[in-house]
This record gives sequence, structure tokens and C-alpha cells, in this order.
Amino acid sequence: MRYLTHLGGTTATLLPGLVLLFIPTLRDVGAAVLIANASSNLIVQVLKRWVARPRPCDANGRPLALVPLPDPFSFPSGHATAATAVAVTLSLAVPSLAALLLPLAVLVAASRVTLRVHHIGDVLAGAALGMLAALLAARLFML
Repeated sequence: MRYLTHLGGTTATLLPGLVLLFIPTLRDVGAAVLIANASSNLIVQVLKRWVARPRPCDANGRPLALVPLPDPFSFPSGHATAATAVAVTLSLAVPSLAALLLPLAVLVAASRVTLRVHHIGDVLAGAALGMLAALLAARLFML
């Protein structure tokens, strides 16, 4: 799960959109992927600071995380948001990819809970936010 969780990180979620921008026939898809990812990340960062929900911790207030924490706040999960935004956008563009990408996004979200970085509600909210961003970006750029 430690390696799988990185599929929701910045590099892994920006790369598909950046690559697609350089393929003339898929430029719109690349733009949609990047916009879905960037817009959802912006909302995640605002919500994290506004809600300020602490990450899972023990009775003494020590973090339980099994991986380094990017920030002290838990809600919503940025990794779940980004993985879902990219997976849904690409699945809308190329439906045959959905069988691979959507389960991967679910596994990324699950990894965040398994690694004790997020509560279940954090990843569910992140996935919903990522899906909404993907649908809006697809509507603007691909439909």
C-alpha cells in the first residue's frame, strides 16, 4: 500500500495530463485532466485549512501515520481527490480505461486509510470532490 498511495501524489497525477497535452488529437483530454486535478486540489487545500480536521492519532495525540504527512490536516484526502479526478476524466475520454483506472483510484483511497493518514470520511469526500471536478472539466473541455 505504501507504493500504491503514491499514484495519488502530485507527480503521478500531473504526468498523464502533461503527456496528453503534447498529443494533438488528445490535447483537450490533457487539458481536462489538468484542470480537474488543479481545480480539485485548490478546493482540497482551502477545505483542509478551513475544516482543520486532525489526522488519525493515538490517545496521546501522536499521529498514527505509517508514511510521512504532507500537512497536519486530514479532510479531505488530496490523494483520493487527485486519483479520482484523473481516473474519472480519463475514463470519460477513453471508456475502455475505466476498468483499470477506477479500481486504481479506489485502491489509492483505501491506501490512505490503511496507512493511517486519513479517516474513511476524508477519502470518501475526496473521491466525491475528484469526481465532481472531473465531470465539470470533461464538460468544459471534452464534450
